Amino acid sequence: MTNLTRRGFVKLAGGLAAVGVAAPRLAHAAAKSQVVVIGGGYGGAIAAKYIRMMDANIDVTLIEASLNYVSCPLSNPILIEKRDLAVQTWDVNSLQKHGIKVVIDMATDIDPVKKKVTTKSGKEYIYDRLVVSPGVDFKWGAIPGYDEAAAELMPHAWKAGPQTTKLRDKLKAMPDGEPFIIVAPPNPYRCPPGPYERASLVAYYLKQHKPKSKVIILDPKDKFSKQGLFTGGWQENGLNIEWVPGANGGKVASVDAKAGVVKTEMEEYKSSCVNVIPPMMAGEIAKKAGLTNESGFCPVDFTTFESTLHKDIHVIGDSCIAGAMPKSGYAANSQGKVVAAAIVALLNGKPVGEPSYVNTCYSLITPDYGISVAGIYKMDKVEGKDTIKEVKGGVSPAKASPAFRKQEALYAESWYQSIMADMFL
Repeated sequence: MTNLTRRGFVKLAGGLAAVGVAAPRLAHAAAKSQVVVIGGGYGGAIAAKYIRMMDANIDVTLIEASLNYVSCPLSNPILIEKRDLAVQTWDVNSLQKHGIKVVIDMATDIDPVKKKVTTKSGKEYIYDRLVVSPGVDFKWGAIPGYDEAAAELMPHAWKAGPQTTKLRDKLKAMPDGEPFIIVAPPNPYRCPPGPYERASLVAYYLKQHKPKSKVIILDPKDKFSKQGLFTGGWQENGLNIEWVPGANGGKVASVDAKAGVVKTEMEEYKSSCVNVIPPMMAGEIAKKAGLTNESGFCPVDFTTFESTLHKDIHVIGDSCIAGAMPKSGYAANSQGKVVAAAIVALLNGKPVGEPSYVNTCYSLITPDYGISVAGIYKMDKVEGKDTIKEVKGGVSPAKASPAFRKQEALYAESWYQSIMADMFL
């Protein structure tokens, strides 16, 4: 963090968070209001928990498809056997201790007129306010040859779980001398630094176990998040990574999953271990409910995160369009608290306060070499339109001692444990 000291950031972030989060316990309304939350991840779990913390008289129902939530942040070390999937796995039912009704089922339909959510099992849930936080889904077929079946042969591993262990196993089995190929996604997508952290850790693994191999990143973009810190870290740690930007032919034209072939506009690559991270869109339920626009994501009011397309439905996390905020776990956490405060105020007939938002993100270049980015965001206007703008923030210094980088790696683990405790404990 160069533009702001860590101590100063924590102080400022804490103060701003208090503006957005610290709502008083409000008087009990005549009839209990009903809030339904779709999605038990970084955004949804926080929204459900904080609504109950702010006003225990509001009934909250959380609908999540899986009993166990598997965190994507910090799942890349699993690929190089430096972390276990069990550490990433959390029991969604633990939210019941906060008075939340947890439903393990898949939300399949939203009726914004009757204000009703239907699940795969056929059950229906009526809401006064609905929070939609389904994360992202993939645009299957956007890369010719890459569909759900192809993902079994060229894993995306962009939703942590079986795909993560599948990619780990393919990396382990890859012969020394073959390249590990990463197909990076176009903007916007979940976790902007993620593909480059993955490249870093895989290259670190190859250096020790398959020294004749290297990582090739085929990228449709010409720049990426924390680029200077990543490329500096690659050089400093002697990691064999070839980044092919879009301007140099990095955009992938098609894949043949069975043959292990990736074709760009200029060249053909082949490997037994190809990681395709496909283009993304808002979670399917958001698209089906008519909450998305032509971008594939959901426009919202930045004060309440209420959809600008359907009243009384709030969209947070990776699915929403949130101005300058990245699609990250911490951003979803921050939005979850803002939307919780807004919903409690609205259901109690109170004015909604002016929100602020925070994001922090750590990336590992090796298990002992970490880098970070942090930002504080507020509402602003650009060309007369509301947006969310970064007002303070920065990244790790370009030059730092090994001890500093190791400390950042330790902070990454502390970040993870803190945010997961915020969600599920």
